[in-house]
Amino acid sequence: MEEAKIAPGLPDWVKDHIGRYVASNGADGHIITLPTHSQPVPTLLLTTVGRKSGEKFVFPLIYGTAGSSYVVIASKGGAPAHPGWYDNLVAHPEVEIQVGAKRASATARTATGAERTKLWAEMAALFPPYLRYQEKAGREIPVVVLDPAASH
Repeated sequence: MEEAKIAPGLPDWVKDHIGRYVASNGADGHIITLPTHSQPVPTLLLTTVGRKSGEKFVFPLIYGTAGSSYVVIASKGGAPAHPGWYDNLVAHPEVEIQVGAKRASATARTATGAERTKLWAEMAALFPPYLRYQEKAGREIPVVVLDPAASH
């Protein structure tokens, strides 16, 4: 994979998390306890192509699963605007993911309707702060499904 950059503006603890995840091939960082949440959560690394720059950027995200796919939430902590990584994958849905030591290409799509409702409930059960984020966001927080490419 072409070397991805850590997105500018991320907090130091997030940059450190990405560095540990990459350096340990997912052994250190796949399951973490966030500073704001006492329960450990699984994280993956999502690499998107910048919609303006064309450069690759990596983001650590809490994930769930749906069959062979992965589910992430574009919450940005309940901010009124979508996170940059979400805008990037809407423009360029072909992404790369690393889940623990496993790396894959994937296609990102935004869940809608009953699928979104089901996946949102599952992700909110995994990470309850999502409910609070939704209350303050003033927008429907996107639920993103990452469908890995079929391996040959």
